[in-house]
Amino acid sequence: MLVRMTGTPAASLTRRGADPHGGEPSPEGRVFRLLAEYLRPHRRPLVLTVVFQIVQTMATLYVPTLNADVINHGVAQGDTGYVLRHGGFMLAVTLVQITAAALAVYFGARAAMGVGRDLRADLFRQVQRFSAAEMDRFGAPSLITRTTNDVTQIVTMLVMGLTMLLTAPIAAIGGLALALSLDVPMAGVLLAAIPVVAAVIFCIVHAMIPASRLMQRCIDGINRVMREHITGIRVIRAFVRDDHEQRRFSEANTALTDASLRVGRVQAFFGATAMVFGNLTSIAIVWIGAGRIAEGTMQIGDLIAFLTYAGQILGAVMMSMGVFMMLPRAKVAAGRLREVLDTEPTIANPAEPVTEIAGLGELEVAGVSFRYDGAEEAVLREVDLVARPGQTTAVIGSTGAGKTTLLHLIPRLFDVDAGAVRVDGVDVREMDRALIARTIGLVPQRAYLFSGTVGSNLRYGDPDASDEDLWRALEVAQAAEFVRAMPDGLDTVIGQGGTTVSGGQRQRLAIARTLVARPRVYLFDDSFSALDTATDAALRAALATEIADAAQVIVAQRVSTIRDADRIVVLEAGRVVGTGAHEELLAGNAVYAEIVNSQLTLQEAL
Repeated sequence: MLVRMTGTPAASLTRRGADPHGGEPSPEGRVFRLLAEYLRPHRRPLVLTVVFQIVQTMATLYVPTLNADVINHGVAQGDTGYVLRHGGFMLAVTLVQITAAALAVYFGARAAMGVGRDLRADLFRQVQRFSAAEMDRFGAPSLITRTTNDVTQIVTMLVMGLTMLLTAPIAAIGGLALALSLDVPMAGVLLAAIPVVAAVIFCIVHAMIPASRLMQRCIDGINRVMREHITGIRVIRAFVRDDHEQRRFSEANTALTDASLRVGRVQAFFGATAMVFGNLTSIAIVWIGAGRIAEGTMQIGDLIAFLTYAGQILGAVMMSMGVFMMLPRAKVAAGRLREVLDTEPTIANPAEPVTEIAGLGELEVAGVSFRYDGAEEAVLREVDLVARPGQTTAVIGSTGAGKTTLLHLIPRLFDVDAGAVRVDGVDVREMDRALIARTIGLVPQRAYLFSGTVGSNLRYGDPDASDEDLWRALEVAQAAEFVRAMPDGLDTVIGQGGTTVSGGQRQRLAIARTLVARPRVYLFDDSFSALDTATDAALRAALATEIADAAQVIVAQRVSTIRDADRIVVLEAGRVVGTGAHEELLAGNAVYAEIVNSQLTLQEAL
């Protein structure tokens, strides 16, 4: 029985932000498109942020005018009542400014944090869709950096931009207009200063983009070294390579430090330059204003207000410069995030996936060839294999023959270049990925356990499995004895990667996890290598009874593990060079006989 699910074509399952007109957008376009795309769901807090920023900026600009009025008509005239009346009004305006500023920061932070949350969620979902090819392309350290540090750069820039950058044009335009209303010739000083500071900002952005890109790559590098060190700590200590690893980390750390210093030097130089221009502007205003006051053409209150406006305008420009200093890193980060989000997985659900099959569990590998991206030669060439329900099919060969690659093609971790992999007559490329997961169970060569408990790891196979189901799987996998000996049984905590159990225990728990899922096709990728001979034999005997009606494909290095298989497939340099039972291959296949002779005596082989 075949059931096809009509759905959206794979080509239309483009993630948010893809270019509907085709073509690759520029880095700047990708950045603005990313921000616009992820700010769209947060329109309400964004609008409120803009409104409160306008209110607080207008209130801030109004205070110097009131202050000048108080000085000119109250202090200079000795009118205490005027000072108190207008001073109280100034206080009310200041309270409005403080309240509006606080609300603007609150709603701006909500919008920025919402963008960060959505970005991380989309990145996680996208990485879940990646095949092994995309994972190899980006690498785990880079994906971790992009999901954490790069998203943080975007969020930080948004917080600063929404709380500071919005006020800069309002303060600059409003302050300049009010300064012109006070004294037109004096406003010429500000008109001359603003373009200079704007040029400084442009130079900052232009100089920091390559430095920021280098800095993000250095963060990737230090994450890679740290991850390898933590993952391979046992190997490092076994070979006493602590000094070597320390040098590797020091090199990565020094590279990051140098890149950070380069960014810091650029910021410090241009920041100091802008501050010098700001101080020179204030000196020019005081110099010219003092002369005009002496001539009687300007009041002292107007000069103080003018200085305040100049400070507000230049302060707004300086604040915007601080945001622009962050913009290059955010720009690089946004480009890196868009690169992940725009990557179309090479393996995706078909347009009309098959959602149900007969459920017999008959596996056929027909004329399969495969070559990894960038490799000069194919790993597999015209490989044929059949695994029928109730039978055990073994794959054996020398190191590098392509055994693990063959197993990875069956559950569609990679797609074949030629030929087909079929389950119950249906090509796995036409099957829904959830159906593949239900039908095919893979026990990988490197058993991996997640942080949690024994029970939570086993329920990866079936979230609804009962404790009885778990214990049954543990019994078959020869793991029940040591799990019962654990302090809390199924509730015993397992460290990340399964570091709290031995290699053999980890393999048996991984086998039990697959047994809980009860697929129709079992793939064992050298899954018995860490087991002693007695446990290996007991496990294979239990499997023969427990999954007698399912198809089994076993990849193994030990002949003793696969000698009783119904069919043995011999791989050599990516080709099938022999198929048959143990005795048949031993008598008529030179490659298999060589493998057997290297492991067993003649008496054991017979």
